[in-house]
Parts: sequence; structure tokens; C-alpha cells
Amino acid sequence: MLNIKDSRFTLLHTPTPLRRMMRLEGRIGRAPLYVKRDDHMEIGMGGNKLRSLEYWLGAALDEGADVVLVAGGPMSNQCRLTAAAASVAGLDCVVFHNANPHDESLRASFLNGLFGAEVRFLGNVSEQQRAVLVEEAADELRRQGRSPYIVGDAIIGALGYVQGALELHRQSRSLDAPIRHVVLPGSMGPTEAGFIFGNALQDNPFEIHLVSVEYGQADLAARIARIYCDLAAHTGLAAPEFDNLLVHYHMDHLGPGYGHPTEASEKAIVTLARTEGILLEHIYTAKTFAGFMDLVTSEAIPPDEPPCVIHTGGTASLFSQFHLFRALEREAGMPIAVGA
Repeated sequence: MLNIKDSRFTLLHTPTPLRRMMRLEGRIGRAPLYVKRDDHMEIGMGGNKLRSLEYWLGAALDEGADVVLVAGGPMSNQCRLTAAAASVAGLDCVVFHNANPHDESLRASFLNGLFGAEVRFLGNVSEQQRAVLVEEAADELRRQGRSPYIVGDAIIGALGYVQGALELHRQSRSLDAPIRHVVLPGSMGPTEAGFIFGNALQDNPFEIHLVSVEYGQADLAARIARIYCDLAAHTGLAAPEFDNLLVHYHMDHLGPGYGHPTEASEKAIVTLARTEGILLEHIYTAKTFAGFMDLVTSEAIPPDEPPCVIHTGGTASLFSQFHLFRALEREAGMPIAVGA
């Protein structure tokens, strides 16, 4: 175990499953193919943000917080899982959405309220404006005698996937799963930087592939490098220089940009559902799995070097994404969207 000084509020009591995808292996004609099921967690339908929340909530409790504040879009997994984890920790939660409260956004945010969070819709403001409004709300809560903690510090959140990298390496050895390559979504950075840092601390047993779902390569690489370097400074752990690490960036599945499905990502949703019974959602996991299948079928990942894709969760948001399905509409000959 690493000596990480930060407090950790335990939300994951067992490792998430590491499984072979044998039906997908048969479809693609290559074996073995592994998936790390971080969508299989006990709280809130699971997902990568629970690993971060162990440390965010640890920090909140250390500070004596009695309410946590979190911001994101109505479909935000971070918002949903913060609301769920706060209920487990006995903390109040306020969720802020930069959206208007119309039927679609209310449906997408439904679980936040179910977990007991107060939900505030801020209108169509930018992320920067949203951050200012959250800080103002925290100041108002302090004036009322409350002790708020704002969820989202990238360095604290990244600690969760430092542990995640160690967990996967232990599983790979104990299950005799000779994993060499790991595929992750490339997005905001804490998950990716944390995993890369944890991998580096173990002498890089895995080669890491990031399938961008949000940023161009230069922006994505700079974002992850910054968090990685800050992690080294924060933890005091000796890690190799980021520029000396072998990290692959894959941009072919970004498509028109964040939140815009591609033909390949929709195909990935259907393929995984109909081979492994695994559900993906459009924004993050569908593009990541599409990239994973590309890498193995093109042999960009060599056939004798087993790969693993990390399912980072977000499954709940799939039920607010009917309008994004196009191939299924063509297949069915009718609209899929509810109310269409």
C-alpha cells in the first residue's frame, strides 16, 4: 500500500470486478479481452467518481463540513454520485446545474433529488460563471453558520485512481490475467492522471491509452501532465517525470466533440449490450469502448499483449439519452426518443 496522507472515507469495500469479455472475443476474433467494471459499485449505480469521492469526502469531514456542494450538467455522474455518497456520509448536499429546469433536465437530474440533495438550476451559464455562483452559495451558507465543502479539487480527486491502478495490478497478478495495455476515456484529467501516477509508482506495468471524448490532444495532455505533477508534489512520492512516460492519445473517436455521438460509439453501445450485456452511455464510455475495439481489431495493440478497458460508469445517464440513438431508430423504423 502507498503511504498517502490524505483522509479517505471508504465507499468501496471490495475491488471492482475484472472480467474477460468472452462473447466479444468471439465477435472480434481475438482473446483475451478484459474489462475492469468500475460501473459495479455498491453506491449510486457506481462509476469512477466514487473513487475520487472517497478522498473528497475524507477532506470534507476533516474540515468539519456539514454540507457538500457539487456542480455539473443535469446528467453529471459526479453530481449523482456526490449526492449518493453524501447520504452515506451523513452530509447534506447541494447540486448546481448550469441548465434550465425543463422536462429533459429535470428527468436527467431526478436521482440527485432521490438521494436527498437540494438541486439548483442556474440557467445556461458558462462553467466559469457556474464556479463563481457555487462559491457565492458557499459564502452564503457560511453566513448561515454552515460548513460547506466544494467537491471537485482535481488533485484530491485523482488520488482515487492512484489506488485504482494499484488495485488493477493486484488483480492482474492474482487472477493470472497478463494485462499489458489499459484503455481509459480522456477527459477532465483526475481519473487519467491518477491512474498514470499509480501506474508509474509501480514501474509502469501497463501501457496506457487515452481515448479523447472532450479535448484536443495538446489540451488533454497538458491537463493530465499538470495534475500528474501536482500529485507528485502533493503526495511527496517519487515518480518519473511525466514526459518520460509512455501514454498514447487517440483522437479518432472524438467526432464532432464532447457529447456528440459517432456512428462507431453507437455501434459500441449496441455491440456490448448484445454480446456481454454491458450497458454504455454516449458521452464517455461508448467512445472509449469504440476506441478499445479499434485498437484491438487494427492490432495497434499487438495480439500477444492483452488489453483491458476500464468501464468508468455513468450508466444512469443512458436513460436520458434516448434522443441520441440514430442507428437503432433506423433499425426499428421508428423514433426511439420518448414522446417522439
